[in-house]
Amino acid sequence: MRILKIQKISVLALPLLLAGCSASKYVQEGEYILNKVEVKSDSAEYDAGALKQYVRQKEKPKLFALFKNPFSKKPVIYDSIQARLTCQDLLTAMQNQGFLHAGVSLYTTIHGEDWAKGGNKNELDGENENADGKNGNAKGRKRKKAPKLDATYLLHPGEPFFIGKVEYDIEDKNIQDRLQLDNPDNQMLKPGMRFTVEALDNERKRISNLLIDDGYFRFNKDFIHFSADTITGSKDIGVTLHLMNYKANSNAPETPHSRYEIRKINYLSNDSDRIHLRHQVLLNATALKEGSPYSASALQRTYNNFARLQAVKYTNIRFVEAPDSGMLDCNIQISTNKPSTISFQPEGTNTAGDLGAAASLTYTNRNLFRGSEQLSIELRGAYEAITGLEGYQDQNYQEYSIESKLVFPRFVAPLLSKNFRRRQTANTEYSVAWDLQNRPEFHRRVFSMAWRYRWAEPRHHLNWRFDLLDLNYVYMPWISETFKRDYLDDVDNRNAILRYNYEDIFIMKMGFGLTYSDEVDAFRLNVESSGNLLSAFSKALNFKINSQGQRTFINIAYAQYAKADFDYTHLVRFDDRNVLALHAGIGVAYPYGNSKVLPFEKRYFSGGANSVRGWGVRELGPGGYKGNDGRIDFINQTGDMKLDLNAEYRTPLFWKFEGALFVDAGNIWTLRKYDEQPNGQFKLDKFYKQIAAAYGMGLRLNFDYFILRFDMGMKAINPAYESGDEHWAIIHPKLSRDFAFHFAVGLPF
Repeated sequence: MRILKIQKISVLALPLLLAGCSASKYVQEGEYILNKVEVKSDSAEYDAGALKQYVRQKEKPKLFALFKNPFSKKPVIYDSIQARLTCQDLLTAMQNQGFLHAGVSLYTTIHGEDWAKGGNKNELDGENENADGKNGNAKGRKRKKAPKLDATYLLHPGEPFFIGKVEYDIEDKNIQDRLQLDNPDNQMLKPGMRFTVEALDNERKRISNLLIDDGYFRFNKDFIHFSADTITGSKDIGVTLHLMNYKANSNAPETPHSRYEIRKINYLSNDSDRIHLRHQVLLNATALKEGSPYSASALQRTYNNFARLQAVKYTNIRFVEAPDSGMLDCNIQISTNKPSTISFQPEGTNTAGDLGAAASLTYTNRNLFRGSEQLSIELRGAYEAITGLEGYQDQNYQEYSIESKLVFPRFVAPLLSKNFRRRQTANTEYSVAWDLQNRPEFHRRVFSMAWRYRWAEPRHHLNWRFDLLDLNYVYMPWISETFKRDYLDDVDNRNAILRYNYEDIFIMKMGFGLTYSDEVDAFRLNVESSGNLLSAFSKALNFKINSQGQRTFINIAYAQYAKADFDYTHLVRFDDRNVLALHAGIGVAYPYGNSKVLPFEKRYFSGGANSVRGWGVRELGPGGYKGNDGRIDFINQTGDMKLDLNAEYRTPLFWKFEGALFVDAGNIWTLRKYDEQPNGQFKLDKFYKQIAAAYGMGLRLNFDYFILRFDMGMKAINPAYESGDEHWAIIHPKLSRDFAFHFAVGLPF
């Protein structure tokens, strides 16, 4: 095998200077503050930035990559030993990418203005050092300013090498027959591919995974290694994969690898002699099968399936080898949670200065039918003292609700085979709820019922949701005469959108949802429709028609609409600290048939902590509409269509604090023309002029399992304006008019 020569690494020695400036107390004689680190390449086609992760010493982190981090005064002191090791790491990284003749040079620049009295500035400032380590001598000079150093690692990748001939040397004949690697279709390594360590390691992992999923219980990738041979004057490398026989230890003899089958599966309890789950539930959760070869993937699926069961606290799976038989006994030890719990949660409320209190009592049974079915019943009560309302008798708000949920950890549906149910990671949820609200203006009753399916495909990062049936019945038994006079009946205040939200209504919808998320991209799709099934049977069942011309079901008009939402987020990672999050979201909902207006809960709003953050919640739109009645603007500032565009730069600061800079744009629009929302209808020739924009910064407290978020936004472009200054707020900012503060839990997207 030919040994390849690698270019020498040129590491430039450093001069000795004295420390100074505000960081002088941290800088000893002969030390430098590391000011800037760059990784560059002499080849324009090579991505040098991707290798900055191998730099062992980086400059002091900066706040938002613009200002030095003010929370830590101690500077980073340049270490020449770490620099030499970084050069070697960069060289190794390029060789692993197939650039076998690569090289690395380190260049340093010293910034020493005013660092020594009487010193020669031209001699000490901005000079690249040479490989012999020659430098200016600063001994005996008076320190005034801490010297700084810029380090540039220049990469010389050269030409890449490629894989030539590929051969497989497998000592175990049985494994050779099972893998059939003589067939190119069963090979991952192909002649002409870039020669990289990653490609070789991926082939090791692939073959190892194939074998440990095919019964080779004691196999691992350490039994596989590669040899490579270069051809003089060629950029091709011949690669041979060697798969060795089994050795229990370095002193043990070599033997063929044993292939194991599962002989028996035993379920054991860690808590008592009895497992509080039905045997069929245990079988459904176990992906390993008696009489089948051992499989590492099936083992992991078994762990995941048991982890999903609410009744199970943890699972431990062990294998016992039957002597000289090639058989394994699988012992699954299960520890279960307490079947029932009761929790009490008090809370305080503050709505526009009106103080109140609420409390909830929840009973949960995690193993209702001994199949890890979870039943929860929640009772909730709330009270709020409302002030400042004139003309109303009762000045307080009361709410009482009860909600019950029953969740099965599997599909509950007819015509599904047992094998299909066992292979799916699914939940079936039934829920029913009743909510009673008494306000000074009105009394409201809401009855809801739902039947939902949720399932996941972890291998594809997908989660699905299907709402087979979702019913909402809203009943208004009483509305104050004062409220009706001021908002609903007065000719000057007639508002179709407002009136519609204080009428009895029945919503019967079906919905579908899909989410995808990996470490870079995420999207969410939701589609729902309401009233179509009722509309299809309305004539056949002779539904009555009310005074507004709407068909009714059980004497209540039903809503009819279609709605679709799509959100997409992409993360651009600059390094392990800094990331740019790009987000786009669009939603459209259209009322038709039995409805001219969308139900309030289904309408879109803009502004707030997760939208255009220069505006408060429900303060933006629709279109160029400008609210003029603070009492009902929360109704009018809603729409049938929404657009959100966001860019947010995120970086850690110190401890658990993180910072962000953001730019937001978007708005909402109505699809129909409503007199109460002038200039709010979506029109193709003017909507782009009504896109609002905002900018700002945020501070986040990241506790890993949840994030507290504080965002401060400023209006930049305001589509609802009365003056040029208000329109172009970015040029004419006014804090009292354009500033919005938001507190939220979790990231905005």
